[in-house]
Amino acid sequence: MRRILPILLGLCLICAQGAAQDNSKKKAKLEREIAILDQQLKENAGKVKSANTALKLTRRKISARKSLVAESDAQISSIDSRIRQKDRKLDSLRGRYDLLSANYGKLVRTAYKNRDSRIWYMYLLSSQDITQGLRRYSYLKNMAGGLNAQATDIKETQGRIAEEKAALEKLREEASALRRTRVTELRKLQDDESSSQRLVASLNKDKARYQKELAAKKKEVQALNAQVSKMVKSSAKKPRTQVDEKLDKEFASNKGKLPWPVDGVVTETFGKHYHPVYKNVELPFNNGLNISTAKDSAIKAVFDGTVTNVVMIPGYNQCVLVQHGGYFTFYCKLASVNVKAGQKVKTGEVLGRVDTIAGETQLHFELWEGKTPRNPELWLK
Repeated sequence: MRRILPILLGLCLICAQGAAQDNSKKKAKLEREIAILDQQLKENAGKVKSANTALKLTRRKISARKSLVAESDAQISSIDSRIRQKDRKLDSLRGRYDLLSANYGKLVRTAYKNRDSRIWYMYLLSSQDITQGLRRYSYLKNMAGGLNAQATDIKETQGRIAEEKAALEKLREEASALRRTRVTELRKLQDDESSSQRLVASLNKDKARYQKELAAKKKEVQALNAQVSKMVKSSAKKPRTQVDEKLDKEFASNKGKLPWPVDGVVTETFGKHYHPVYKNVELPFNNGLNISTAKDSAIKAVFDGTVTNVVMIPGYNQCVLVQHGGYFTFYCKLASVNVKAGQKVKTGEVLGRVDTIAGETQLHFELWEGKTPRNPELWLK
């Protein structure tokens, strides 16, 4: 049991450290997402379509902010638990210190009473035989050794108490800092929610105008979907080679492991959506993901393949279609393009730079399996 306990404590420590690292990564990711969304909102301010876009970005930021507060709560709870463990450990060490001190006091008093060396000698010389003498000598020797050992033990325990106190103080400071951060995040969350309510009021006030803009947006999306579908069908008709077959299998085997084409925040997911304010208004079906990102971000290929098309599409600027055997990836809303049709590309190769359109800096990304669009989030790691 004595051997197992340190191992268990060590494993608990490793698990706690791993959890702390995971929490730190999650918080860093959420903070980065909020920073990107804040920048998007700043760039979008004053634009014609600001209310509709700003509401979408603000609600995404509220979601990220709530997750950030939840992570802080989890960290605070974890630290509070560790503080309680430290308190219990300190109580145990103090109890040990008191017991050692009491025993040491008894030994010191016994030694003091018998401090005259002549008494020690007489005690040894009065032994009835050599065996008894050796036992008495061993006893006296052990008493002296016990005094030294007890003194060392007391000193070590004092040192451990000091270390645990310092560690406990550090944990308390960390918990206090986290609580202060949490209060700040909650205030920001309240501000974001107030901003969201103002945007909803603005949209309700000018409903006719925004519905007109939605109708125009629907036409843009329908044109995009038709263009992509046409390009995919045209590329899929071409004779397949052994290289295509090999690439097809490799791509399929990497489902859930593909790198993201850009570092950012998903502000619109795959599939059917309804307007956040006009609940009965169905938005155009999204064949991919809209990923908000930093200005001028590099857009990268998610897998080896061949560029089949580089086209201009109204509302989406420059777009690139890459074929990976029987699969296709589509990258839209690019300000500049580094590749051309027929060019081979590698995973992670820069295809171009993201554009800022009507205050939105975002990549529109699609993934097709043959002639069918798939949810990219199921394929990206």
